[in-house]
Amino acid sequence: MNVLILGGTSEASALASALAERSIPALFSYAGRVAAPRPQPLPTRVGGFGGVEGLAAFLADKRITHLVDATHPFAEQMSRNAITAARQSGIRVIALTRPPWEPTSGDRWQRIASVDAAVSALAGPPQRVLLAIGRLHLAAFAAQPQHHYLLRLVDRPEAQPPLPSYSVTIDRGPFTLDGDLALLREHGVERLVCKNSGGDGAVSKLTAARQLGLPVVMIERPALPPRQEVHVVEDVLAWLGHNADPDTDRGV
Repeated sequence: MNVLILGGTSEASALASALAERSIPALFSYAGRVAAPRPQPLPTRVGGFGGVEGLAAFLADKRITHLVDATHPFAEQMSRNAITAARQSGIRVIALTRPPWEPTSGDRWQRIASVDAAVSALAGPPQRVLLAIGRLHLAAFAAQPQHHYLLRLVDRPEAQPPLPSYSVTIDRGPFTLDGDLALLREHGVERLVCKNSGGDGAVSKLTAARQLGLPVVMIERPALPPRQEVHVVEDVLAWLGHNADPDTDRGV
């Protein structure tokens, strides 16, 4: 057995720790979009593979037998490549994902299918808008230049975002409700734009928005081809044929 984890999430890190504790041969891969990725207890590579063919070649070269897609829920191209490369290579693939967030009483969500649709949803009078979407799609919001944008990013952008009015806060989750309430109040935020990433690490902004009565433009996840998905590390271990308890590991 040799496992490749496509990582970048807290779930991927938890899986890496679980495999290392059980001495299960595995590699960890980062896409390279964060300047200082979290160290992992497994051999780690950083960077892309070069599309489906590059990933398939890597799987063959490293004799990977099991592929775990634990990338961000919006890493659509990587997830599609993983499904196709695994099928071409004849190896097993599973996705370790977070359940999406669902609105609760008091939420003011506008559910949107894409970043472009989110940009269109911001048409109207000037507002102070929190963009909690990462750095890749910031330029799209230049189409709504009337707003002041608060950008919450993991790393400070290397180039100035093409937005006429913005401020930046650098922070890395998990975030807290008190911290997000303070952030929204300090910057006078009137609306949030975020991706439906799910999980506990960034949900506090939605709770804060609910408490403050703020509307949220929620970008829903992209549709992917059918694949096996699980939400907890223990289910990946079972898929690999290992018990959750390393002391009672059956091995494969």
